[in-house]
Amino acid sequence: MRMHWRLAGLLPVIAALIAVVAPLLTSTATAASLSAPAPVPAAERPSWHALPLVDARTGQTFTLADLDGKTVYVEPMATWCTNCRQQMGTIRDELLARIDPERTVLIGLSVETDLPPETLAQYVEAQRFSWTFAVMTPDMLQALSSTFGLTVANPPAVPHFVISPDGTTSNLSTGFHTADHLLEQLTAASGTPQ
Repeated sequence: MRMHWRLAGLLPVIAALIAVVAPLLTSTATAASLSAPAPVPAAERPSWHALPLVDARTGQTFTLADLDGKTVYVEPMATWCTNCRQQMGTIRDELLARIDPERTVLIGLSVETDLPPETLAQYVEAQRFSWTFAVMTPDMLQALSSTFGLTVANPPAVPHFVISPDGTTSNLSTGFHTADHLLEQLTAASGTPQ
């Protein structure tokens, strides 16, 4: 009986402690969830982030590192690849309208390193793919193969990867994906809904 009285006496003390500690835990968790991850320093990123690419439509040179702060979807592709065309058709028809172009960039990289950029631009226009496309240089293709393996250079496998706004690069994904699945990948990489 005495034990119950002692516990009953402790209950107000426990309740008071919870009232003091709970808001502190909640505010700490909220602050941690709101802080963005620190960007990956340039020296720790794969070297291919800094390799130059040329936009097939505009002729402007850019690097993937230039897109820091954005979520970048990269799909190695080929003009002859029907699987690529199907996946990019899903992007065009079902995904494009669901992403924020201020925060997300889509890039198609042709593995056909000797393809004239004008030919890639004509292909892209004919397919009505409105995002950025470039022909990989041999250096870029070799660097991506070193990072991801030879599958990255096999367009029928529908390889793709995502670079987060902080510079973190995902693993290589392969296979056809629905627009919903691609949107989930982009949302997970960006840390915020698209």
